[in-house]
Amino acid sequence: MPERSKDARAGFIAGRFGEFPARWSHGLSDQLARITRSPFGPSEEELRANLAGEASAEAALALHDAEWAESDVNRPPRDLTAAAFFDVDNTMVQGASIVHFARGLAARKYFKTSDLVDIAWKQVKFRVTGKENKGDMTSGKEKALEFIAGRSTAELAALGEEIYDEIIADKIWPGTRALAQMHLDAGQQVWLVTATPVELAQVIAKRLGLTGALGTVAESEDGVFTGRLVGDVLHGLGKAHAVRALAIREGLNLKRCTAYSDSHNDVPMLSLTGTAVAINPDSDLREVAKNRGWEIRDFRTGRKAAKIGVPTALALGAAGGAAAAVLTRKRDSGD
Repeated sequence: MPERSKDARAGFIAGRFGEFPARWSHGLSDQLARITRSPFGPSEEELRANLAGEASAEAALALHDAEWAESDVNRPPRDLTAAAFFDVDNTMVQGASIVHFARGLAARKYFKTSDLVDIAWKQVKFRVTGKENKGDMTSGKEKALEFIAGRSTAELAALGEEIYDEIIADKIWPGTRALAQMHLDAGQQVWLVTATPVELAQVIAKRLGLTGALGTVAESEDGVFTGRLVGDVLHGLGKAHAVRALAIREGLNLKRCTAYSDSHNDVPMLSLTGTAVAINPDSDLREVAKNRGWEIRDFRTGRKAAKIGVPTALALGAAGGAAAAVLTRKRDSGD
């Protein structure tokens, strides 16, 4: 990966990152006050989604740069303008990653029995319908913020690593993991894009050997969470903003990129890239995919739509990346 200068990193969002400070919320309040006076400005939801997306992109790159700096291996991507973006819940991971994390916390006595019942019910609904519920997301966000407030960012990351190894590792869809590996083998960046907190999403990405993760960003001061979000949960339009912001920073050509998701809520992100693939799609996304000619992959047991081969569009993209890698190796070796 090309090294980013200090000025370039700071210039993306005016150098406001590193600790994701509380003053972001004050700035958001000022912007919200302005748009309420203008009938033609963006809605509050759009503004929060945009801020969440930009914050997620900057956080993802900061975490990735830190990982890269600690590594002794030089692994520059060979296909510098293409990347793949994977949703996590029900796409890369069976079920909801944040619910799996909550199960791990419950085993460590962080939650009460009543919380466990609520979490279990949301899990059942998610697994049966395959759809995200807005009410569940709101209550889940409130509980998550209540849990992390006052805790250290390091503690959350450490818990994420433990719980991934105990619970989530066995819930990775092999088919989706194989698709991610196809992009990696072609020398492309592979990013997770999820509403899950970025610290936890980064753990999943690291364990899978992916480039990094775009996730929900929570404020922190002096390494301690304040209990507030930067913008909002990374969801819907927020994911599309995050992918676009990261593409600008990394010099990616979105027409050469690929996006994967199970949910119709991610249509904005899927529509942003040159290739879109519906993985284990809910009924609404399946319909959109059919109408737009998107690939459909279903890895759920007993589903007739499951495919074994690599989709044509994806195979062509991977072949292009592999060819670029061969040329790069030959040039470097002087052949």
